[in-house]
Amino acid sequence: MTPALTGLRVLDLTRLLPGPVATLRLAELGADVLKIEPPGEGDYARTMLQSPADRARGVPSAFYRIVNRGKRQLTLDLKTPEGRARLIELARDADILVESFRPAVMARLGVGDEVLREANPKLVYCAITGFGAEGPFAHKAGHDLNYIAYAGVLDQLAARDGTPIAPNVQLADLLGGALTAVTEMLAAAWQVARGGAGRRIDISMTHAMHAHNVMAHIALANEDPAVTRAGAGLLNGGVPCYDVYRTRDERFIAVGALELKFWRTLCEALGRPDWAGRHWSLGQAIGGVDAAQLSAELAACFRERTRDEWMALLEPLDCCVAPVLTPAEAAMHPLFTAQARQTPD
Repeated sequence: MTPALTGLRVLDLTRLLPGPVATLRLAELGADVLKIEPPGEGDYARTMLQSPADRARGVPSAFYRIVNRGKRQLTLDLKTPEGRARLIELARDADILVESFRPAVMARLGVGDEVLREANPKLVYCAITGFGAEGPFAHKAGHDLNYIAYAGVLDQLAARDGTPIAPNVQLADLLGGALTAVTEMLAAAWQVARGGAGRRIDISMTHAMHAHNVMAHIALANEDPAVTRAGAGLLNGGVPCYDVYRTRDERFIAVGALELKFWRTLCEALGRPDWAGRHWSLGQAIGGVDAAQLSAELAACFRERTRDEWMALLEPLDCCVAPVLTPAEAAMHPLFTAQARQTPD
């Protein structure tokens, strides 16, 4: 099949992670993405996390290659009249332009959204920022960890003692920035395709993460903010049927038997049918004494076998139990191998 976005023309002025991933997703759907970099160093991702082998070979880092694959490239100096004129010329034939500078940088250069959309009234102009284009934090510097901290998300990525962890998945960059930008850009492009005018889209990664923090919003609406603490809520360790457990070989399995039917199947497999009636849907208090006691009993049970021994028993039963894989293990798992991704004839 022809990719859905074949013919969509995108100008990508972004750097590092959020913007490049957003345009990568568009390119994967068939869009023609032109990545525009300044002369000299270019996108900082070229040298960030660069391996010694890549440095010796004189090639950009794996970071840069992975998030910019499938894109054409152009060097353009927007600090020169020639560079600005070239960008305006490119914008006349583009459908979408994405940038991730601090607010007003493009306007100061003379190629802000008003200038570009005057050249092309159908242009969708997307700006990705940390804290939004307006407001008291608009010009503050920040990174993923800062954004999820302000959004109330980092507080929930915590160990049992309440200490937040620094996740290796960049939630604000990828969910708040890239995914939100893709959604907004495609919605705006759909409007243009139906005869509407182009528009400016402002993506604040912090505000988007705050909006995505759904479980916390539910807790606040229920006037029960305490359930956002680790081990207190339905989805963060407050029930034994939905938690992570250590195995005999110091590995882990993730139990997601949230529905009663899955929990009953798991209890039968563990040889403990007497546990089946101790479930949140049957009145077990979430984060309560019985839940904590059963979690401890379940933890002791899972310590009796290795992770792979448990998975050999439980995976065929379809009771929502998964191995906690390392990235290297995940890369080799049948879910993600090339053969698994092939479409059957």
